[in-house]
Amino acid sequence: MSYPKLSSPEEKLAEGKTGLNINDIVVLCGSMRFAAEMAEVAVHESVLRHSLVLKPDVNMKREHPLWADPVAAEALKVRLDDQHKQKIRLADRVIVVGDYIGDSTRSEIAYARRLGKPITFTHPSVDPDTV
Repeated sequence: MSYPKLSSPEEKLAEGKTGLNINDIVVLCGSMRFAAEMAEVAVHESVLRHSLVLKPDVNMKREHPLWADPVAAEALKVRLDDQHKQKIRLADRVIVVGDYIGDSTRSEIAYARRLGKPITFTHPSVDPDTV
């Protein structure tokens, strides 16, 4: 008796994206100091490449009641970092925006590389693997 091959989560995701006619998902990574540049890259990717663009949603560098308390802010940062890694898992490719790489972005780059995601940089000189 033979059993059907079970699909991996990655294979199921690829099948789901194909079934939903989702051709390309790109995730933007980088410091929120480059939010304006991220917005420009998102427009370029959406309009010219027809890509579905995922990017950071929250700029914790700006004051907001949801992260005014330092303890709550730290917990939120952990949760947002996890959410961004979920976006990386969904993405077909990654674009790192900006001419500075901080600890969070460095972690995201390492994570994407472990997953085998293609990564491009708006400023290739900041790639941690070439510096």
